[in-house]
Amino acid sequence: IWAWGDNSRGQCDVPAPNANYTAVAGGYYHSLGLTAAGSVVAWGSNSRGECDIPAGNANYVAISAKGYPSVGLKSDGAIEAWGDNADGQCEVPVPNTDFGAVVAGGYHTLGLKTDGSLVAWGQNSFDQCDVPAPNAGFVGVAAGYYHSLGLKTDGSVVAWGANTYGQCNVPAPNADFVTISAGGYFSVGVKADGSVVAWGGNTFGQCDVPAPNSGFVAVAA
Repeated sequence: IWAWGDNSRGQCDVPAPNANYTAVAGGYYHSLGLTAAGSVVAWGSNSRGECDIPAGNANYVAISAKGYPSVGLKSDGAIEAWGDNADGQCEVPVPNTDFGAVVAGGYHTLGLKTDGSLVAWGQNSFDQCDVPAPNAGFVGVAAGYYHSLGLKTDGSVVAWGANTYGQCNVPAPNADFVTISAGGYFSVGVKADGSVVAWGGNTFGQCDVPAPNSGFVAVAA
C-alpha cells in the first residue's frame, strides 16, 4: 500500500511489513488494509477505537471506513464493526448473516444482503437509513456522510438521505450504471460505456471529471 496526503495522525504510515494486501480503505484519520490471509491491519488515529480490530482477526473478505468507525465483512456473511458507536453505527442488526457487501458512511452503515435487499443502521437524522421501497434488486451500495446510494440490477441508482448539495439528484438518464461511490457530500458512478457521472457538492471541483471522460472501470470518492 502507498499512502499520501494529511499524515497528522499517522494515517499514511503503513506498518511493516507492507506486503500481501488485497484491499484498502480510509476513514477520517485512520486507514485499513485487508491482507491476502483475511486479516485486517489498522493504523492512524485510534481516538475512538477505530483501529482496535475485534478478537479473532481472520476470514475478512471486504473492509470499509469513512468516518470514525471501521467495518469488515466476514467470509460467512457476517459483519464486524468497531470504533465510534455514538449513533449505533457499529450495532449490526440481527440476523447478522447473508451479507454480500458493507459500506461505512459518516455516521451510518449499509449492508447489502445476498437476496438483493439493503439493511441500514446508525444515525438517521436525514433518513439516510430509510431504504426506499421496493427494497429489492440491489447489486451495489455506497454511503456518504449523510446520504446513501444503491445500484439496482437494471443499472439505475437510488439515492436517499441528505440532499443539501444535490447529492441525491441522480442526473438523467438514470441508467446504465455499473458501479457507484459516495463522497462526503457528492456522488459518482461509472457507466457501462466507461464514462463517469458525478453530482452534488462541487466546491473543490470534485464533480468536474477530467477529459477525456472515457475508459473508466472503477471510481472512489
